[in-house]
Amino acid sequence: MLLDDRKLRILQAIIDDYISSAEPVGSRTIAKKHELGLSSATIRNEMADLEEMGFLEQPHTSAGRVPSDKGYRLYVDKLMQINELSQSDIDNIKNAMDIRINELSQLIRNASVVMSKFTKYTTMAVTPHSKKSALKAVQVVPIEPGKALVIIVTDTSVVRNNLVRVNEQITPDSLIQISNLLNEKLRGYTLEMLASSDVKSEIESFISLPHNIIRPILEGIEDLIKTIDQPEVYLEGTTNILNFPEFREVEKAKEFLNILDEKKFLSELLVNTLYNNNDIVIQIGNENNIEGIKECSLVTASYSIGNRIIGTIGIIGPTRMEYSKVVSSMNYIRNKINQEIIKLLGDG
Repeated sequence: MLLDDRKLRILQAIIDDYISSAEPVGSRTIAKKHELGLSSATIRNEMADLEEMGFLEQPHTSAGRVPSDKGYRLYVDKLMQINELSQSDIDNIKNAMDIRINELSQLIRNASVVMSKFTKYTTMAVTPHSKKSALKAVQVVPIEPGKALVIIVTDTSVVRNNLVRVNEQITPDSLIQISNLLNEKLRGYTLEMLASSDVKSEIESFISLPHNIIRPILEGIEDLIKTIDQPEVYLEGTTNILNFPEFREVEKAKEFLNILDEKKFLSELLVNTLYNNNDIVIQIGNENNIEGIKECSLVTASYSIGNRIIGTIGIIGPTRMEYSKVVSSMNYIRNKINQEIIKLLGDG
């Protein structure tokens, strides 16, 4: 049985209605609200065909129909009209994101907050493992005799610092000299390279200072690299899901919230969608492998530095999601993130 234009128009009308009402849609509703030029009886017959083909489901014998995951998939791929954001929406998003930010993690966290408030769904973002990030700067700042602050900055604008104990006989001038030498030697190395024992030995021989002087500083840098390599997960609007009738059952809501508590799981979920040629990825219902989100849709997009994808943002909500609004807002916010990253790195 083929999906002709009439069936497609009826399916689109049903899904649009169900997304806005959360109520099963009947043939009379479609006939009254949409100018399809079809009788209620004709629409009812077409709905029966669509149900037989797996695009619609009938939750109760006498009720109207609701979209199936298969129906949503066809809707997202072929039928959905992605509207441009209004100027008012654009201004609201721009104003919310227009705060002074000095680090990538702050930018991504702020974008998550803005996206959650705008869409009314739960948002997630992850900064991936950073082994390929390169060191941009190293500073060793004297604090007091026997203590120094080691600061590193990467080319992805990640900043980390660590207080280390050093030989009390080292003068502040000597620490500044060590800082300059480390900058000269380490700038441009990836974090993956800096973790190599060969590189550590090379650095020690290059600086040519006693091990008990240089080793604590190098260990401080090593500890900072380890913290950078752990992905950060940001979660906003966690309880937004409770506003949707699909999750008013306590057990269902509890299962969903328990999954959101697993930051490691969320990180893996988002990192797995990283490499999709900058496309927005929509996973609907049973397309998600995790049991607790099989009644949800996950929409993800990557953000990047140049051609290098460095992280993912995502929106999760019921399958009865306002896909058009989510996709248009995610497109805009993702592009805004990319623009802000360029500013952050001083290239724009």
